[in-house]
Amino acid sequence: MRWPGVMHSLRARLLVFLLAAIVLAGGIQALVTYRTVLREADAIFDYHMQQMALSLRAGLPPSAAVSGLGPSDQNFEFVVQVWTQDGQRIFESADEALLPQLAVLGFAEVNARGTTYRVLSMQARGLVIQVAQDMAARRQMAGGLALRTVAPIALMAPLLMLVVWWVVSGSLAPVARVRSQVASRQPDDLSPVGEEGLPEEVRPLVAELNLLFDRVRRAFDAQKHFVADAAHELRSPLAALKLQVQLLRRAGDPAAHEQAVQRLAAGIDRATRLVEQLLTLARNEAHAAAGGTAAPVDLAMLAREAVADAVAAAEAKHIDLGLARADAVSVEGHIDALRILLRNLVDNAVKYTPQNGRVDVTVQQALEGGGVLLVVEDSGPGLEEADRLRVWDRFFRAADASAPGSGLGLAIVRSVAELHGAELQLDRSATLGGLRVRVRFPG
Repeated sequence: MRWPGVMHSLRARLLVFLLAAIVLAGGIQALVTYRTVLREADAIFDYHMQQMALSLRAGLPPSAAVSGLGPSDQNFEFVVQVWTQDGQRIFESADEALLPQLAVLGFAEVNARGTTYRVLSMQARGLVIQVAQDMAARRQMAGGLALRTVAPIALMAPLLMLVVWWVVSGSLAPVARVRSQVASRQPDDLSPVGEEGLPEEVRPLVAELNLLFDRVRRAFDAQKHFVADAAHELRSPLAALKLQVQLLRRAGDPAAHEQAVQRLAAGIDRATRLVEQLLTLARNEAHAAAGGTAAPVDLAMLAREAVADAVAAAEAKHIDLGLARADAVSVEGHIDALRILLRNLVDNAVKYTPQNGRVDVTVQQALEGGGVLLVVEDSGPGLEEADRLRVWDRFFRAADASAPGSGLGLAIVRSVAELHGAELQLDRSATLGGLRVRVRFPG
């Protein structure tokens, strides 16, 4: 629902609603008071009319003709008439009262002289006694009492408005404080907003705001790291490409020219691979900072895809690449990121495994501790104990690394594992003798 003008303000909306509630409560109280007083006045005046009729029954002899009141004493708000049984009026307190001559015994309401009368008719000693009262008198009394009841509320309205304004302003002060803190910040200030002294209704909003600041800060940090790493790591490949171009220009014979072309093509391939790895790493870190929604992923299916993609490279080196075990298990995660993790692990294993080697991939339910276990092991040279912690860092390459690379493959694996809350472990394969990478996903 849209609120025009000032009603977009929460303070103005609360003030209007609270003051409207006070006015409505006063009106309901006046209405209830009026109806209650009117019922009580009817009962009291009906009783008085009965007593008056009974007193007249005792004071008028049968068939006695009595003159009415004088013009100066007439009162049309309260009328008394006495009739004989044959329809002769023998007493009337006010001329031209215009009350009906034929009356129903008991109480009744009739219209006369442009108003409504409450009439009591009683038969006694051969006479019919009528006592009538204008209902306007009763309504006037009830209205006056209702007005006196509401008058104090109306007189207190200014004070009530001040109290409501003070309470609403005080209750919204924490919101104004949070707004002031956020408004006074520098564009690069993403520190958490203080939650001290905030009401329970505002605290969740500030908590979510702090979570948003944290995600934005991590996204900015990832972007800064990516720019810094890209600038640092692309400098050397680009310089090498420039040198290869110069050598190509200087090549004097066809053999030297062909060798320079091959080196240039290899340099371009390395630079392309480096850019692809950098972009993959940046995408994973941005995805982790954004906190995307996870979904069930068939890990065995991704393992089959990764093995199928690496078959050509494995056959070129006569490597026995296969899926040793693939249980029907799934993990909560992001399918694209997990696909990149598996491909990097399998590609690294094939790359560092020597000719006629072996690479096994296993996906199974973890027997100890629960969860899902992914294992990639090879028959390559493995890693020294001192390098197993540093190999997860960006651009780190072991001193005895035999295959070309950018040093980003395992850094990407670590980034994806952190996104999924998985544990990483590097050790020596007991069956193949090379490196074994274990990734345990939470159950």
